[in-house]
Amino acid sequence: RGLFIMSSPSEGIEYLSNHVDIHATSFQLAIASIIFNPLFWNIVARTEYRNHFLTKLFFGQKYVACYFLAATIFCLGLLRDKLFADALLDQPVLPLLDTRAVHFFAYVLYAFGSTLVVSSMWKLGVTGTYLGDYFGILMEERVTGFPFNFMNDPMYNGSAILFLAHSLESKSPAGIVITIAVYIVYRVALMFEGPFTSHIYALRDAKRQSNRTKNITAAKNKSS
Repeated sequence: RGLFIMSSPSEGIEYLSNHVDIHATSFQLAIASIIFNPLFWNIVARTEYRNHFLTKLFFGQKYVACYFLAATIFCLGLLRDKLFADALLDQPVLPLLDTRAVHFFAYVLYAFGSTLVVSSMWKLGVTGTYLGDYFGILMEERVTGFPFNFMNDPMYNGSAILFLAHSLESKSPAGIVITIAVYIVYRVALMFEGPFTSHIYALRDAKRQSNRTKNITAAKNKSS
């Protein structure tokens, strides 16, 4: 029987548990990688912001330091994706998902998620995508074009959509569970990243305003 015609919630949970092996090592590694990556880049970026340890490591070249972190995050993302794909191979499939409609929906999600991720990176560039503001590489103004005028946090949302697309294409309930974990982890990460990034730009704007005030005062004193 299908999941949606179970006679009781407990029967539905049992049905799902038969298709999600949370004890599989590959499943646990995938979850661990998903949790580790945002934790890693937030800790490293905040440490860089406070004491510039990466910039110092690269002899004061903040762009080189940022590119190094970008490459590291990118490689960790590839590893995460590999662990995710491997985890799905070790998990049972759900016949209920083996329909043309589900496959078509998965392809739509692939296209949509990829569009969000690629267009976000195109708009932000390398330093905007990979935490350049923590290195003092700040954007002059807020990015407002697509996809940022379509939704908030399109990079994270697009990534989660791609996880869901692969899960559906693989007919994997475990993949859907992992996708939910991805979404939750990203939401938690944004709770820390959003306010801290806003704080960085607020300090920059306050400093600029202070400098303008000083320049105006100096000009008035000079003219008088």
